[in-house]
Amino acid sequence: AVGQDTVLINAEILKIENESSQDLIETYKRLIASDGYNTTFHNRVVGNRFLRYYAYDKGRFDSITLTLRNADSTFVKQYKRRPLKDSIQVKKDSIKRDSIKLVNEVKPKLTKAERKAKKLERKAKQKYNSKYGFVPTPHMPEVKNYTRNLTFVGRDSTVALIKIKEFQNGNYEGFYDDTFATLDSLQTKNLIIDLRNNFGGRLNEIDYFYSYLTNENYTFINKSEINGRFPILKSVMTNSNPLALKLVAGLMAPGLAVADLISVSKKDGQLYRRFKPAKEQEPKPLNFKGKLYVIINGNSFSASSILSTQLKGSQRAIFVGEETGGAYNGTVAGLFKIYELPNTKVQLRIGLAQVDSQYKTDIDGYGVKPDVEIIPTYQDRLDDIDPELEWILRAIESKN
Repeated sequence: AVGQDTVLINAEILKIENESSQDLIETYKRLIASDGYNTTFHNRVVGNRFLRYYAYDKGRFDSITLTLRNADSTFVKQYKRRPLKDSIQVKKDSIKRDSIKLVNEVKPKLTKAERKAKKLERKAKQKYNSKYGFVPTPHMPEVKNYTRNLTFVGRDSTVALIKIKEFQNGNYEGFYDDTFATLDSLQTKNLIIDLRNNFGGRLNEIDYFYSYLTNENYTFINKSEINGRFPILKSVMTNSNPLALKLVAGLMAPGLAVADLISVSKKDGQLYRRFKPAKEQEPKPLNFKGKLYVIINGNSFSASSILSTQLKGSQRAIFVGEETGGAYNGTVAGLFKIYELPNTKVQLRIGLAQVDSQYKTDIDGYGVKPDVEIIPTYQDRLDDIDPELEWILRAIESKN
């Protein structure tokens, strides 16, 4: 199996079959749409999606030949797809072994108190997983992967580091409430927010997060421009959705229409939809008042870029890393319509609302640019070095 082939660790792929990997990358970059003219998103996201693009491009294949290079040599490896019947047999054998194991195991009968304790334990685990945004990895169940993480770094472990991988998983309010209560109790002076490779997510979550990062009343976004009075209905009643869902939406249409009418207004001939973060709000009582640093890169997109704009425009944070993939002046998002082209069956994801902060830059079509630009090298990755984080820690240490 590829996963057991240690020669592949840190090897560079020069060719896939007879095609240069760099030529394939340049081809697939043209498939990527972003918020503007900057190229950092294209350069970054093509790595995340390369396997998906290659499979769509080439179709199913039974074998693949890779030309690779590591520190010592260039070599060729060929891999063959395991026949389906073999995969099915392996699965059957696994199920059989598990069945025999279950038969042989005699589970002790639990008392009422033990059953209650088990139930409470499951609920506590579910609450914890929701708060931190647990992401299951079926092929590696031993890996505990969470969306939201708080750690302490630096020489004396007093610098707080919040790493958010995405803004769309679990009960975010509990995480931010507990996190900033902890920072307040520890009188933390320096906070680093890591938004690298964060493709975005929920608008309400970044609004809630920001309420802990400012000590002033604020309006997180402007009212969003739209081109129809019924954006919710438009997003649901699309040809890519199954008929059953559209029938349910049809039954709910009066209620959805009322929700649209309440949130949609017209000014100077333009329709606007007001999302909750478009209202003026107060900061949280335990808002962080210390020094704030934000790490960004080309994969900081959509919601993470909107949050970055708000922090950059309000001069709340020092930004380190690479220009965000998402545009400074906003993005078309909020609500989406998935439309399927009738002949090719290609699905298009179309944003229905302009989402932007009150802060703008004169040069349109580019992302949030770092105050200190640091782009990791290939050698940094090999040596497990994080140059952006190390720069921030040195800056904090020098001030101390």
